[in-house]
Amino acid sequence: DDVRPSLLTSPRGRPFKQDDARKLAQQSGVVIICGRFEGVDQRVIEARALEEVSIGDYVLSGGEVAAQVLLDATIRLLPGVMGNHQSADSESFEGGLLEYPHYTRPPEWEGQTIPEVLTSGNHAKIEAWRRQQSEVLTRARRPDLVGNKKFD
Repeated sequence: DDVRPSLLTSPRGRPFKQDDARKLAQQSGVVIICGRFEGVDQRVIEARALEEVSIGDYVLSGGEVAAQVLLDATIRLLPGVMGNHQSADSESFEGGLLEYPHYTRPPEWEGQTIPEVLTSGNHAKIEAWRRQQSEVLTRARRPDLVGNKKFD
């Protein structure tokens, strides 16, 4: 018995979150219905037990773009899609925080340098710095996440 989630992309749906993508990635598939302009007849929503999900507080002409967002957020979590399966562990919303800043090469760019701790080789200090930066960014940009049980 292969029951797949049946979703309807809709601005009146509950917000689609990273946890939802993770759960969908565990399923054997998903059915996504996309309305156009005025949406989908309420009788169809009820008869097919469609779960309405939203990708944000705005309205699109149709649900196709929203469906692509749902699929992209989910597919990238499937085994083998990302080169390193642990890559997703430190991204935004994992652990209830926004992701810390990233720095690449060269070590100096337009007079700005990489924070010293990141080149120290001290992995414990690097992890502490990343956590602190994630907390600062989350408090500043997404205070709604601060009360999240994963934040503390």
